[in-house]
Amino acid sequence: MKHPICKTGDMPPEGKARVFPFFGCEPQVWRTGVRIRAAASECLHLGGPLECKDGAFVCSWHGARFHMADGSAPAGARLMFPLTRIGGEELVYVWGETP
Repeated sequence: MKHPICKTGDMPPEGKARVFPFFGCEPQVWRTGVRIRAAASECLHLGGPLECKDGAFVCSWHGARFHMADGSAPAGARLMFPLTRIGGEELVYVWGETP
């Protein structure tokens, strides 16, 4: 099963992220070179909202920082990255396929 998250033309410039509504969630979507990624937009600590600042996702509630490259944080936590693919001119969420 595949479901579109956003159009590739709606992507922000490299180093920035944009939130897109998706099944009641709002994943952060960003571009690194030619790769487009999506990650959960909630801090793993208390579920606070994340903002893209200086190449990281930062919890606006308590300042936890998650690296954009792999979603890792110094405390060992890691953001969830849903399985996505580029399909035509869309970033699509893919369910039931192996990476």
